Amino acid sequence: VNFVACQLLALCAAFWFRIYLSPGKTSPHVRHAFATIFGIYFVIFCFGWYSVHLFVLVLMSYGIMVTASVSNIHRYSFFVAMGYLTICHISRIYIFHYGILTTDFSGPLMIVTQKITTLAFQVHDGLARRAEDLSTEQHRLAVKAKPSFLEYLSYLLNFMSVIAGPCNNFKDYVAFIEGRHTHMKLLEVNWKEKGFHSLPEPSPTGAVIHKLCMTLVSLLLFLTLTKTFPATCLADDWFVHRANFLARLCYLYVVMQASKPKYYFAWTLADAVNNAAGFGFSGVDKNGNFCWDLLSNLNIWKIETATSFKMYVDNWNIQTASWLKRVCYERVPWYPTVLTFILSALWHGVYPGYYFTFLTGILVTLAARTMRNNYRHYFLSSKALKAVYDTGTWAATQLAVSYTVAPFVLLAVEPTISLYKSMYFYLHIISLLIILFLPMKPQAHGQRRSQTLNSVNKKKTD
Repeated sequence: VNFVACQLLALCAAFWFRIYLSPGKTSPHVRHAFATIFGIYFVIFCFGWYSVHLFVLVLMSYGIMVTASVSNIHRYSFFVAMGYLTICHISRIYIFHYGILTTDFSGPLMIVTQKITTLAFQVHDGLARRAEDLSTEQHRLAVKAKPSFLEYLSYLLNFMSVIAGPCNNFKDYVAFIEGRHTHMKLLEVNWKEKGFHSLPEPSPTGAVIHKLCMTLVSLLLFLTLTKTFPATCLADDWFVHRANFLARLCYLYVVMQASKPKYYFAWTLADAVNNAAGFGFSGVDKNGNFCWDLLSNLNIWKIETATSFKMYVDNWNIQTASWLKRVCYERVPWYPTVLTFILSALWHGVYPGYYFTFLTGILVTLAARTMRNNYRHYFLSSKALKAVYDTGTWAATQLAVSYTVAPFVLLAVEPTISLYKSMYFYLHIISLLIILFLPMKPQAHGQRRSQTLNSVNKKKTD
């Protein structure tokens, strides 16, 4: 109730913020201050004295930001933020036994951890690395000066994202506060060719209304579907001992589908709040429509129609996936996939179910990648074969995701083992067999390397 009340109040405040504290009427300092004060109020209202954890981490991290050398600022910030978050996860669950049904301050702490580490890496990129060593995206997002205390607080604790996120980039946020956010995106389009003599002024109202309708549908599904098919059913005697394998598989899919609406509701509402404040404009699509999905955390249509494990993951919790890519996958010298999954599990918490999910996810990802490289090209010769391939991979993906994420919902060891025993560990076994006995075809590696070299050569030519 506190969460919904805060988000609805944040939605109203966001409209007011965009209209009455617009950059043309108000200085950036006032906008930073208002966003910060409201954000702090929401945190205290929702979490009471537990909000101290959030403020302690923010102050410690700013101390590192100010005092640490730019060559080490990303390391210190990462280990302090992730270490504090992990200690809070452990103490909340295993020492003080707060569980997940009581006031859970770990949600905002997880979002703040993402922002702290994102900013630290981007400051390191901007001040300690050579421009030629950065990727295109790293160069675009690199921060050339350390933020002021007010900017730092506003970025981490603003009322639009402090409760439910999403994580965003510091340069995008400052551009929004200073009134440059939309203008920068519009300049990427040649408006004269489209018949415009001046830059248009995109309004987020349509996007906000659309997203609020999605939240309403998600809320109704949560109150009906989720309540009808709770995850606890997966540990029932009927499911584990009496149902046949096919019935278990189908029922597992239904239960996992029923667990999604609460995420759809929370993330879409958070996206709508940011859009209502005027933040989240991503540019113009190929049809000339204004897009407000810069901060979107999911693409429901692509999730439900995903034909690969990667496609599913790429469209689920998008901003967290981007964070994992920027602070881990692109930077570690070895085993990027494994280390990224481990960081994701550690960031989520210390429930054993999380680690079952992410370790299984590593196997499934590697197996799916191997299968795709070995067999996909056989189905591209005709539309009929491609349709068969897409249908088969859609069904396999949806069932594989249901199997993989079930422990994430069950949380504990005993129901997870019970579930996987009842499913005969079938996906674990299949994935291991694929990885061990169906190695990546040599030409797939050659094709990938050729594509990479062509891309590099094209960039050099450009």
